Amino acid sequence: MEAIMEKLKILADSAKYDVSCSSSGVGRDNNATIGSAHASGICHSWGADGRCISLLKVLFTNKCAYNCEYCVNKRTNDFPRASFEPEELAKLTIEFYRRNYIEGLFLSSAVEVSPDYTAERILESLRLLRYEYGFAGYIHAKIIPGVSPEILHQIGLVADRLSVNIELPTSESLEVLAPQKRPKAIFSPMRQITNSLIERNALKGPGTMFKGQELNTAGNYLGNGATDRNVTAGGSPLLGASSAGAGSSLRGNSLALGRGVSRRKESFAPAGQTTQMIIGVGGETDQSILTTGENLYRTFKMKRVYYSAYIPVVDSPVLPDKETAPPLAREHRIYQADWLLRFYGFSVGELFKGGEANLDPDLDPKVIWALRNLEQFPVEVNKASYQSLMRIPGIGAISAKRIVRQRRFAAVQYDDLKKMGVVLKRAKYFLTCSGKYYGDRVFEPEVIKNSMLQMENGLQLSLFDNGWNRLEEGARQEKLAFAGVI
Repeated sequence: MEAIMEKLKILADSAKYDVSCSSSGVGRDNNATIGSAHASGICHSWGADGRCISLLKVLFTNKCAYNCEYCVNKRTNDFPRASFEPEELAKLTIEFYRRNYIEGLFLSSAVEVSPDYTAERILESLRLLRYEYGFAGYIHAKIIPGVSPEILHQIGLVADRLSVNIELPTSESLEVLAPQKRPKAIFSPMRQITNSLIERNALKGPGTMFKGQELNTAGNYLGNGATDRNVTAGGSPLLGASSAGAGSSLRGNSLALGRGVSRRKESFAPAGQTTQMIIGVGGETDQSILTTGENLYRTFKMKRVYYSAYIPVVDSPVLPDKETAPPLAREHRIYQADWLLRFYGFSVGELFKGGEANLDPDLDPKVIWALRNLEQFPVEVNKASYQSLMRIPGIGAISAKRIVRQRRFAAVQYDDLKKMGVVLKRAKYFLTCSGKYYGDRVFEPEVIKNSMLQMENGLQLSLFDNGWNRLEEGARQEKLAFAGVI
């Protein structure tokens, strides 16, 4: 068991730079009370209902055949290496689950030998966990670019969520920083996963997501001002017919289920797929990053695109210096913009209509958009449509619904807005209530912007001066946004 725990320590540390899950365990000593705060590999994510979920976050192996410049696990790095055996990882996961350390598994991996060799071992581990140990909890499995369609499909049948990390948003960055990776190897499994999800949901009948939709492969990725430098499917060349059909079965007895083993009800990746991009490693603009993200949502029906501020851990002439601070504030603004794309009906073209290629570091993207489009404001809250209310800074999905519901019975008063969850320190400059404007300033973009900066300056300074404050505030803002408050 000591050998397995030593592997866990190495491989959990190597997995910490994947941001698809949030914070790590604390490693608190706990000898006399109930519960565990075991640090190795335990991270926390949040469900759609806001519930915190503990996951075992670990690599299957950090022995990598690739030499990506930005990666801590690159082949030429000199540090401890380890690989789990399939039985070891399956047993470790189920033992952690039985002790109530975790509720699920987040499994990624470096590329040992080849994508198929590594993926076969991952599949065998998940097969043991599901069918030998009877584990029915959440499993998130990373798909290695270049894996064969048959193995990918089998992994999708035992995992709840799949992800193929795009990592770099432009083909130029990919060529310089990860020359062994090819866009086609990244997008082919994404396309296969999407087609399988469409097929699965179409079979479920009316009212399911993606029903009757077909994956559009004709140039979806080059819209909204993007250039052909964006690492996108880019139409047919990268989305050719190289992938096998979603219904392909895995060949070979070594990975087949044994006789008499009880199966859970098989469903291909019921929690969908996600991906991740690194921020601040290749010199791309925010517009370029978000354009790629927007196109990933549109074409591959992503559940989520994660954005990871690059942490300089590798010495390289083509990377930021190791003393460079991670661009956490920039990551936070990109997440805010991503939220506008996903839930508020915005497009990348709207957010960058003013000609700037990067987001404003001082105010959130929704406020900046409103200041650039001041002719659309102020909005009368007692007459505006739900969609118009959603575009007012300080009003989110929940507060907009409350306003619409309230005004069916009586006019909404200004004092009611705060009770409905509206952030008035932002919203007051962009709305009227029964014809009255409460902004208390000249209705000019610079005047309003300076006023808002003065109010939020204390928060913004602490937000950008200290990394921990930045992370905590980013998490708080994202929870508020998820709740539809802002």
